[in-house]
Amino acid sequence: MKHQFNILLAEDNPVSSKLTENILKKAGHEVTTATNGRQALELFKEKFFPIVLTDWMMPEMDGLDLCKAIRTSGSEGYVFIILLTARDSKDDIVAGLKAGADDYLSKPISQPELIARLNSGIRILELERSLKKANEEIRVLSITDSLTACFNRGYMNEHLLKEIMRSKRYNHPLSVVLCDIDHFKQVNDTYGHQIGDRVLIAFAQILRKTIREKIDWTVRYGGEEFLVVLPETEFNRGCLMVERLRQAVSQMEIEEVNKTIKITASFGATGFDSDTDDEKISPDSIIKRADEHLYKAKREGRNRVCGGPL
Repeated sequence: MKHQFNILLAEDNPVSSKLTENILKKAGHEVTTATNGRQALELFKEKFFPIVLTDWMMPEMDGLDLCKAIRTSGSEGYVFIILLTARDSKDDIVAGLKAGADDYLSKPISQPELIARLNSGIRILELERSLKKANEEIRVLSITDSLTACFNRGYMNEHLLKEIMRSKRYNHPLSVVLCDIDHFKQVNDTYGHQIGDRVLIAFAQILRKTIREKIDWTVRYGGEEFLVVLPETEFNRGCLMVERLRQAVSQMEIEEVNKTIKITASFGATGFDSDTDDEKISPDSIIKRADEHLYKAKREGRNRVCGGPL
């Protein structure tokens, strides 16, 4: 089953415009009409149209200039352009294709031919959609830890620096937390690595459920250690968030066959604000400081939050 497409039709002849519009709507598509190339380009700038049908000869901006403008517009996806024209010499066809048209249709328009050429364009657009989806899936896999669905170290290496630079640019605070499941080796030794994996998954889920969606983000830093990044969060407020994380983990119960597993975690928190010396602020210094506080939490008995500003 083919997708419904939003089609932009640029045609200055009202009779031809209405006939073509009716054919397209009958085929199940939504149609927006323009009476000249300039108007069509303005509509295209306001809303993306994956398919454009344009007459060649129009006032203010002709079809060739419209094709060229669309091709240089930096649109969000590929645009399949069909040029409608009474010109059908080889030179005219070549000129239309050079201007950016994908196909052409001689006027007066034949309904079967229009639908056939439109379906050819739709196949190309659907292929592009499937390729974009596949590429996005590959991109997500490349930045995601396959077990816990948190981001991986590769993502952190790129995006932590961006978060820091953004915070410094706008003088906004940023907090960062390193956390580690207490006695995780004992979980693996007692219950086996499959149960250990389930514990890691459950722990990561608790982290993601407790932090702010689409603002904060988590990284599987290594083994049973996770990094939590809290943008727009000054250190004291970040510590309150971390304490909620600690409590949520300590209350978590992981049900397995004939057993209930409970865990705790230790947390090391740090952060900076507009008063922090810029020379102190870097991904390495932030992680190092959070790591120092994490190990302090472990030395002091685990299942606790230790921290301090950068």
